[in-house]
Amino acid sequence: MVNREGPESATAVPLAELVDYLDGYLRVRSIPDERNAVNGLQVENRGLIGGIVAAVDASQATIDGVIANRAGEDDAPPLVLVHHGLLWDGNIPVAGRRYRRMAALLEHDIALYSAHIPLDLHPAVGNNVVLAERLGLAVEGWFGDYKGVPIGVWGNAPARLVPRDALLADVNHALGTAEPGARLIAGGPERVARVGIITGGAGGMVGAARDAGLDTFITGEGAHHTYFDAMEWGLNVIFAGHYATETLGVQALASHLAERFGLEWEFHDHPTGM
Repeated sequence: MVNREGPESATAVPLAELVDYLDGYLRVRSIPDERNAVNGLQVENRGLIGGIVAAVDASQATIDGVIANRAGEDDAPPLVLVHHGLLWDGNIPVAGRRYRRMAALLEHDIALYSAHIPLDLHPAVGNNVVLAERLGLAVEGWFGDYKGVPIGVWGNAPARLVPRDALLADVNHALGTAEPGARLIAGGPERVARVGIITGGAGGMVGAARDAGLDTFITGEGAHHTYFDAMEWGLNVIFAGHYATETLGVQALASHLAERFGLEWEFHDHPTGM
């Protein structure tokens, strides 16, 4: 699925200008991350950008979808803006699927920029902050240490979300999650008070949520043992899907770039069910 937004007439912008702005706005050189995240520009093009395509993953499906949507167009190519980049499998030969992905981007002069942890914790367009906004949860503070940096946000549940079932329903609504929807591990109170959010695969942060005095923790997914963590530590844990919880940041960032640089943007939705 593709959603398009932005000005009716877009102009080409130098790739270098966009990258310089993104690097500073997201603080990609100072935010810690996994070695293979390789935040920043991962694939360059000939120098001009005519739009923004946001997606969660730099998968073949995303790349092929961008190319298919450009069939017959001769304007400047888009910048593909993703949360999970091309290089997670490490320092390996440009062969097999890595070759196919990169060859398709280069053949069609499409640049790709990736932002992982810098996008998760960004205070304006980050996955965690944007989900909190969608829920009407005012951010009161941060929690959850990731390599020396607090990554999660928490707030006091507004009255309409105090019933646990109402919060669960609102999470599904905010993310557009299809049935069966988000999974609740009901280890905490039926009337929630302090709610924390770390999107993606942050099930390992249940202990950090407990230590922060939260009674409810929203994330994407977690390991089997997190069920017992939640039940024995007295927390509600909502697993809303790794993919679903990380669709928000790239869209917020793309919208921000479109407004700043006068570009159109679109979101390519390729759900994984995870």
